[in-house]
Amino acid sequence: MPTSSASTTDAASAKPTAGSGGVQSLERAFDLLERMADAGGEVGLSELSTASGLPLPTIHRLMRTLVACGYVRQQPNRRYALGPRLIRLGESASRLLGTWARPYLARLVEETGETANMALLDGDEIVYVAQVPSKHSMRMFTEVGRRVLPHSTGVGKALLAHTPADEVRALLARTGMPAATEKTITTPEGFLEALEQVRKLGYAVDDNEQEIGVRCLAVSVPNSPTAAAISISGPAGRVTEDLTASIVPILQNAAAELSVALQSQNPA
Repeated sequence: MPTSSASTTDAASAKPTAGSGGVQSLERAFDLLERMADAGGEVGLSELSTASGLPLPTIHRLMRTLVACGYVRQQPNRRYALGPRLIRLGESASRLLGTWARPYLARLVEETGETANMALLDGDEIVYVAQVPSKHSMRMFTEVGRRVLPHSTGVGKALLAHTPADEVRALLARTGMPAATEKTITTPEGFLEALEQVRKLGYAVDDNEQEIGVRCLAVSVPNSPTAAAISISGPAGRVTEDLTASIVPILQNAAAELSVALQSQNPA
């Protein structure tokens, strides 16, 4: 008995992708989820079709499956949004990301003597996902899971340095720019100038901007699966401008090695 064209397409999409050993329908579904995330979390089918190059019937079939599983939800306006079931996956992945980063942070502590951190950009906020404390009796401590606004942190500057200016302005308009200290940058123009310095120098500085007496140096993790940055922080009297030139290459090397590990199938 002949099969319908739809069922033939479904069977073909479930076959392994040539040369990759993967399943094509799974690859397409994850690609759509990533495109939704890139678009801000909510899109229409026609937008997904244009972006992905897939025909509308294929996208509709994949989205129906994702909706049924709770990974996507259909809005009243018939657009599709990322679903709440992804939150648990993201939280678990963030914890693992911090676990994988710890050996590299520990080495930063050994080489610089200061507390090492890893942070992600989660929506409009910075969230710290890993930390290895300094061995000094006077050291910085940031609770893992703590959320802060990007404009007052070194990791925030590192993470936003290559974001288009209009997107940065929109983020700052949503969050506001409250002053944590008298040295906090509180204008969009001032923050954009700071980001230009990050692009020029290759690293970011928080100089008493989040907390008086604390200085932080940060770099982004290149090609990370999700936007990530690592930093060292310590008393301003120890993390001096004179030591910056020697600390930054250590940070950049750790970020490059962590990047390779995060892209590996076996990061440990």
